Amino acid sequence: MDKTALRKKYKALRNSLSENEIEEKSLAIANKILTLPLWEQTYFHIFLPITEQKEINTEFILHILSGKDKEIIISKADFATLKMTHFLLTDNTKIKKNDYNIPEPVDGIEIPSTKIDVVFVPLLAFDEKGNRVGYGKGFYDAFLSECKPDAIKIGLSLFEPEELITDVFEGDIRLDYCVTPNSIHSF
Repeated sequence: MDKTALRKKYKALRNSLSENEIEEKSLAIANKILTLPLWEQTYFHIFLPITEQKEINTEFILHILSGKDKEIIISKADFATLKMTHFLLTDNTKIKKNDYNIPEPVDGIEIPSTKIDVVFVPLLAFDEKGNRVGYGKGFYDAFLSECKPDAIKIGLSLFEPEELITDVFEGDIRLDYCVTPNSIHSF
């Protein structure tokens, strides 16, 4: 299936989920993440969910990272340049939703992409080869291309993989893992 068809299919699937189902699936994903070989890393980038889009609730993962004393990085998107700026999440970080309902830091301590060890990647769908489909703006492909080559890229999906995304581009960055409520896929 191509990316356009997958976006349509998975937006509809997500919209069919209740708030309770999203919470249960999000908790199951967080528990699976605990088994991944990444806890010696320091800098963890995570996205804050767009609740209006019924994205996975990353609050459970945030609690795990905080409990393990990890440095947590969140981003702010610039829709004019399609680039993201990354900030350290601290007790003083003020979060505000942008025009697309994306919760973002207002400002803070900027962290370069090259310092990030682990990136939790939002997605709508993924395939058995580790390719992903996002909303189509290219924010994450641009960001992941700036990260160090050994940064661990972990997709978070409410659903299991498709067999194949047919229109993968050269600039698309593949995942190392994708965690679903039922399993961990390694690529």
